[in-house]
Amino acid sequence: MTKTPAIALKDVHLTLGEGAGRVHILKGIDLDIEKGTSVGLVGPSGSGKSTLLMVMAGLERADEGSVTVAGSELGPLSEDRLAQFRGKNVGIIFQSFHLVPNMTALENVAVPLELAGDPSAFDKAKAELDAVGLGHRMHHYPAQMSGGEQQRVAVARALVVEPQILIADEPTGNLDETTGAQIVDLMFSAQQQRNTTLVLVTHDPNLAMKCDRMIRVRSGEIEEAHADSAELAEGLSA
Repeated sequence: MTKTPAIALKDVHLTLGEGAGRVHILKGIDLDIEKGTSVGLVGPSGSGKSTLLMVMAGLERADEGSVTVAGSELGPLSEDRLAQFRGKNVGIIFQSFHLVPNMTALENVAVPLELAGDPSAFDKAKAELDAVGLGHRMHHYPAQMSGGEQQRVAVARALVVEPQILIADEPTGNLDETTGAQIVDLMFSAQQQRNTTLVLVTHDPNLAMKCDRMIRVRSGEIEEAHADSAELAEGLSA
């Protein structure tokens, strides 16, 4: 019996910009990602890997083709329905944290649950902050926390909705090596414990090598890559 993939892209095209500045970013992407696996998207800067990630997250709409995530095709959804879908099914971790500066850590983590009308939003947010080791910092604001602590808050916010899909765009890009390694361990531990599908973009070979599967993106197209260090180093430096 064939398993239904967590993410399925069929002949996906995306063009951004206007007039003479239009750029064909994604060019006929076909890709299936199995449930519960971790996938690293690698490739040169400007190859389209972050845009591909945003299409999977429902933050960019494909011009052509179909994008099916967690069993729902995203193309026909209205903006409101798409936002509701993301809120229930997709957790997103950004390089620059994207925390609300005038909200405490607890309030930042509770936001997606509050938007969904969950009456237990703050109890669940507290539990997630405890899980990432920041229970003692829940009433602090982003400016009062280190970069690593802010990214832990961002991870807790992404996980608090118990998403089927966890999306991470250069999650260690703004962190030092030691702190980045802690965030990586946190993400992969959560992904494995919850059987979440993790898709991440990274330039870090060590992070990429932790994934079950590698996908190299070049000029808006994809080619499979094996997770051995030699081929990976070539793919990241190309």
